[in-house]
Amino acid sequence: MIVCSCNVISDHDVRNAVNAADDLPRSPKQVYDCLGCSAECGRCARTIKTIIDDALGACAKSCGAGCPHSAAAAEPDVHAEFALAAS
Repeated sequence: MIVCSCNVISDHDVRNAVNAADDLPRSPKQVYDCLGCSAECGRCARTIKTIIDDALGACAKSCGAGCPHSAAAAEPDVHAEFALAAS
C-alpha cells in the first residue's frame, strides 16, 4: 500500500528501510533519509511512525534512554541545546 503519495513510498519500502539500516531509523525523517528523499506535505508521518514501531516490534517498546535505538538517542534534545546556548 502507498503510504506517501508525494514520494510514492509503500509500506514495504518503509519496512525494508527499517530492516536494512544499521542504525534502525526511529522517525519518519530518518526513514526518508534512508530512502533518499524528504517529506513534502507530511500527511504520511503518523502512518510511517506506526509502520516503524510495528517493524521494530519489541525493541520499539523496550528501548529506554541511553539505548542506541531509542528516539532520545537518535534525535537531539532541542530544549537542552537551547538552554545551553542561553546560559
